[in-house]
Amino acid sequence: MFYGLADGRVDTEGLVFSHELSDIESLNRRAMAGELDVTAVSFHAYAWLADRYILLPHGASFGDGYGPVVVSRRMLSREDVASGAVVVASPGSRTTAALALQLWAPGARTEDTPFDRIQPGVASGRFAAGLLIHEGQLTFADDGLEEIVDLGRWWKSETGLPLPLGGNVVRRDLGAERIGKISRALRRSIEYGLAHREAALSHALEFARGLDRGRADRFVGMYVNEWTREYGTEGRRAVQTLLDRGAAAGRIPPTRAEYAD
Repeated sequence: MFYGLADGRVDTEGLVFSHELSDIESLNRRAMAGELDVTAVSFHAYAWLADRYILLPHGASFGDGYGPVVVSRRMLSREDVASGAVVVASPGSRTTAALALQLWAPGARTEDTPFDRIQPGVASGRFAAGLLIHEGQLTFADDGLEEIVDLGRWWKSETGLPLPLGGNVVRRDLGAERIGKISRALRRSIEYGLAHREAALSHALEFARGLDRGRADRFVGMYVNEWTREYGTEGRRAVQTLLDRGAAAGRIPPTRAEYAD
């Protein structure tokens, strides 16, 4: 997604970008503090950020019939999770994965854990269950773990929509002119990456966590695709549906998604 910008392949209209790599929950927290001009955030976190940040119209990740996965060493029921009988290691309280889990199993008990420690923690028996994001969605079976639920698949069956996981936001106080330049630069970078997939994948592999090229290619295809280029009507409807259902469940404040031009 950011290969074109990071490698100087696209026109930035004079803007200079400083790239920082961090896990999504850390970015959520930094955005809550207003530290970042442009950042990826969870749509869950966006509900608390909408007064200071506006969504860019591209750069989102959707799980279209797939998404965060709850896993365990033994099969658990939805009731086991919803009752709070087991603690689920979660990648962060403001992640969309955590919100989707609460919508699937109200009453679920979670323990915030760095996302890359969840799968080994479940495999070792430290955690009874874990909520996996990123590459863990493809690798949990390697550790003999059982899928309890794929929350993206559940969401699709419930709503007929993809599960919106994260999007890019920009601070409102940067002003319309600068926001427009940022938006166009990001769109060019996404389009460049999609048009030069092999080179972009090689760039992304520099940051991969134990994935071979085949699995990395599959993972990138899941979350950097036409949904990333543009939300479209269905994508925007999916975002608002998530926000509305989260608010109805009392998990987030009522929020209307707003997008920059």
